[in-house]
Amino acid sequence: MAQKATIFKAEISISDMDRNYYQDHNLTVARHPSETDERMMLRLVAFIQNAHEFLSFSKGISDDEEPDLWQKDYSDVIELWIELGQPSEQRIKKGCNQSQKMMIYSYADNSFNQWWSKEGNKLSQRSNLSVVTLPAELAGELSGLTERNMQIQVTIQDGQMWLNINNHNIEVSSTLVS
Repeated sequence: MAQKATIFKAEISISDMDRNYYQDHNLTVARHPSETDERMMLRLVAFIQNAHEFLSFSKGISDDEEPDLWQKDYSDVIELWIELGQPSEQRIKKGCNQSQKMMIYSYADNSFNQWWSKEGNKLSQRSNLSVVTLPAELAGELSGLTERNMQIQVTIQDGQMWLNINNHNIEVSSTLVS
C-alpha cells in the first residue's frame, strides 16, 4: 500500500513592511512521503517571502509538471513559479517560459556553489528569473520546530525576516544571487 501524504496546518500572520503586506493565512500543507520536514518548512519560508492571496502550494514533488508553489491570476496565467533546490536547466527553462516570473530558493551550501558555478552564467541572462539562497543551517533549525499544527508570526523589514514558530524565534536572512 502506498504511503499517504502527512497533513500539516499552519496559521501564519504576516507583517511584511517591505511590501506593505499584512495578512493572515490558514494553510494546509501536504508533505509527500519522500519529502523531509526541512524541505517542507523551506516551502513555507518561500510562501511567506512571496505571500499573496493567489499564491498556493502545487502538487510539487508528486507532479513533475508543476512547481513547488505558484501564483496564478483569475484567468489561470502563471504570474509566479517557485522552485526549491537546484533545478535542472530544463526545469528552469520551463518555469521561465510558462510564467511571468520564476524564483528559485536554494540552500547556500557546497552543492549550491557547484551548481551556481556551472549554471550561473546561463541563468543570469534570464530576465524573469531570481535566485535566492537561504542559509544552510536554516533547514535544520526549522525542522526542529515542525509540528502538525503550527502558529507562525512573521515580521519582514529591510530584507530581514523574523519568524516566531510556536513561541520559538528564528531570524532568516536570504541573499538574492541573481
